[in-house]
Amino acid sequence: MSLCCGVECVVIIGFARWVWKRCAHISGNDSANWTLVAPGEFEPIPRMCRLVLAVYETDLHSPQFSPQHGYRLNPDWVIKRVTYEQTQGRAPPYLIYTDHEHKEIVLAVRGLNLYKESDYKTLLDNRLGMQMFDGGFVHHGLLKSAVWLLNAEGETLKRLWEESGKEYGMVFAGHSLGSGVVSLLTVIVANHRDKLGGVPREKIRCYAMAPARCMSLNLAVKYADVIHSVILQDDFLPRTATPLEDVFKSIFCLPCLLLLVCLRDTFIPEGRKLRDSRRFYAPGRMYHIVERRFCRCGRFPPEVRTAIPVDGRFEHIVLSCNATSDHGIVWIERESEKALQKMKEIDSGTITTPPKVQKLERMRTIEQELRDALERAVSLNIPHAVTTPDVEPLKDNGTEPSLSEGDQASQTESTSTGRKTNWDEVVKKLFRKSESGNLVLNKEQRCHTTHGLQLWEKMGNRHRNKPLPFVFIITFVLWVLDSPGRDFSLDPVAMFLFCSCYLSFLGAQSCLQYKKGQDEKENPRANIESVQL
Repeated sequence: MSLCCGVECVVIIGFARWVWKRCAHISGNDSANWTLVAPGEFEPIPRMCRLVLAVYETDLHSPQFSPQHGYRLNPDWVIKRVTYEQTQGRAPPYLIYTDHEHKEIVLAVRGLNLYKESDYKTLLDNRLGMQMFDGGFVHHGLLKSAVWLLNAEGETLKRLWEESGKEYGMVFAGHSLGSGVVSLLTVIVANHRDKLGGVPREKIRCYAMAPARCMSLNLAVKYADVIHSVILQDDFLPRTATPLEDVFKSIFCLPCLLLLVCLRDTFIPEGRKLRDSRRFYAPGRMYHIVERRFCRCGRFPPEVRTAIPVDGRFEHIVLSCNATSDHGIVWIERESEKALQKMKEIDSGTITTPPKVQKLERMRTIEQELRDALERAVSLNIPHAVTTPDVEPLKDNGTEPSLSEGDQASQTESTSTGRKTNWDEVVKKLFRKSESGNLVLNKEQRCHTTHGLQLWEKMGNRHRNKPLPFVFIITFVLWVLDSPGRDFSLDPVAMFLFCSCYLSFLGAQSCLQYKKGQDEKENPRANIESVQL
């Protein structure tokens, strides 16, 4: 009896300790060892938040949802504003703005609209491991939206950049759903800069506010030099690995979902998460805005920390009443503006002394952080991680980087014929054709999941003619043998496992056969989504 009581006490104490650690986990712990951001590095972020907010306005000359200090934009510099009716649900509404003051061409995309069915359709257009892209996995629906957006506005962006004398930066900004679209759009543009007139990689920037998890870890680290994710304190979306389609299907019971995800992720080893090449992460370099402290009321002056984390990349849900409110673009703009003003006040107070970190030294530190993150990803055996990003440095004379023969041919053809660039064809260049005629990745022949699918297919070829009722016959025989009054006994758990495995096998084989039939009907050149693993 005393032994049982002792075991119960140990279990209760252990459970209480776990509950305390999970409830006491605050978001500030995730970025406790990160570097504080300099004002010059953080300055574009509040401005990008205001541009995303401007997408919600019907007329910037008489705004209805102006932030606290106004938009501080010139309405005459707005090139185009596109609504849901014009996109026909293929992409969220967006705005193209030429910022002559900061020499930037900005494409801003709004976030999820809970009343629009097309936004849910974009989120639901994905399955785990469905879309391979550039040596990793990305969200299928968001990639389609990004490609459509480039097809619609690629020529406009190219024209604006050439009219600016090829001196302006190309900036993409988005919030929530829009952050996933612009992140994948940036990946495509960074790989095919010649299609926008040869924009140098260092002039391409993406700012993803409250970013959606839309790409695998190797891609998230690889493009950290061009993609910048901004996260406000306890924001739930960058932290939950639950697919976007499941999160927003349960939007009205989101607190329950977050609690279940919190419990589930506690028991998943970190190494297992990192080795899953299909698991999505928030993209690029992270900027974490921290404004609250543990067991303290109210908001403190916000501070911003930055890093390119590999392991521990916002992997834990924070049980906080602000988990959903911190996702709002209004709060992100407000707190980022406060943080920027605080940085400027600190700098102005110490103007007589030189800064601790010089600007050139900070640029070198940023480059070193990217190299360290890439090496860290390789050392952790993250699938398809690379040690160097695909950066082509400019020559000393300032000319553009040399293009491959295929890119030169396509550029010559596009210039000579004057036709519009088809970004579906551009994205296909990240793939090549195998001997069987299917599209496979240029950089990676196969992913780890491919071997499992091939094994299922080999097993299925031997048993594909087995009738489905066979499993029910086996179940009935085992039930009769296990009935009362007989000497034979079978563990019911074993029966259940056997039946479940056999049904899963038949279901997987049916899916493979259906997929093979669909791929034979469709032309791989006509649809980029028909990639076989």
